[in-house]
Amino acid sequence: MDISHGKYLGVDYGDVRTGLAECDVSGFLASGIATIKEGGMRNTAIRVAKEAENRSCKKIVIGLPKNMDGSMGDRTEVIRAFAKILGELTAIPIDFFDERMSTMVAYRYLGATETFGKKR
Repeated sequence: MDISHGKYLGVDYGDVRTGLAECDVSGFLASGIATIKEGGMRNTAIRVAKEAENRSCKKIVIGLPKNMDGSMGDRTEVIRAFAKILGELTAIPIDFFDERMSTMVAYRYLGATETFGKKR
């Protein structure tokens, strides 16, 4: 995935809440920017498209849940349906990111940096 020369919008789609993160133009640092609670796949897609366009993002990256063996998880079809709707709402390219292990890596980092309680 080429992240050079432009910001990316990361999307962690959920039925109730969808998390958004923005990567800086260097592609090195990403920060959480919002949690969407719009309700409904289409309403969430509309909000994501607006955020990406307002922030001049060059790509939207959606987390794709895979099983540890690399096969597609149960939520894969839901995520792909969301991406299809989002693709109809914006011309910004959409890519997927294999999110296996991402939570575990984040918790290891937070533990290593002694980030606990409310800061975590």
